[in-house]
Amino acid sequence: MRKYLFIYKSEIMSELQYVFNILIGFIGYVIILFIFLNLWKYIYNDPNELINGYNMNQMIWYVIITEILWSSLGGRKLCRKICDDVRGGNIAYNINKPYSYIGYSLFSHLGSATIRGILYIILGMILGFIFLGSFPNLNILSILAVLLSGILATVISTLLIIFIGLLAFIIEDSNPFYWLYSKAMLVLGTIFPIEYFPKVMQPILKYSPIYVVSYGPAKLFVEFSWTNFITIIFWQLIYILIAYGLCTILYKKGVKNLNVNGG
Repeated sequence: MRKYLFIYKSEIMSELQYVFNILIGFIGYVIILFIFLNLWKYIYNDPNELINGYNMNQMIWYVIITEILWSSLGGRKLCRKICDDVRGGNIAYNINKPYSYIGYSLFSHLGSATIRGILYIILGMILGFIFLGSFPNLNILSILAVLLSGILATVISTLLIIFIGLLAFIIEDSNPFYWLYSKAMLVLGTIFPIEYFPKVMQPILKYSPIYVVSYGPAKLFVEFSWTNFITIIFWQLIYILIAYGLCTILYKKGVKNLNVNGG
């Protein structure tokens, strides 16, 4: 585990050298929040009006949190790197390294996501307070609980992207699958809570990755309860095991094919 922590810290130090590039990405983030702020102000005649169980402030904070989780991830870069490693044969050089390629990809990406996440959280909280003038009613323990859920959500998202990247063992170019995944997450997991979708879709969404990578942490932030926290954390841990298991199976199968073919 120590070597993975070293990889994680090394990536953090590397990412700190490119903070300015991250700050440029804030422009798009601010534009998105500005658009949704005005959208929800238009939809809600009264800020205290409830639509599908959410008032205007809760909906705006929900979008802020889901956008923080998605914007800080930087999944396209990770998927492209893994896909290129598989197609270019670079992944073969990692087979005999004293660490797992999956573990290396996970902790390396988490290092860069940590810096982006901290900066986006600061910006998101500032913008939310400027727009709304208040924060959700949270104490120190509930804030720590939300942070834990957000960290687990990022781990799950990273593992899912690693899995998509490793699909290059089978289909050569897995980047189109990441495009489909990202658009599904944007439409179904970022803009609206699960409660806004038709009732026939809600059970499906609650068992999908959307529940654990975007809806869960955002729901806890806008309407915290320890019952929801336990449920969300439980499913997040289950998803981590499933996602890591799928990555391991696909990676071992791909490496075996490389060995058989003399790659």
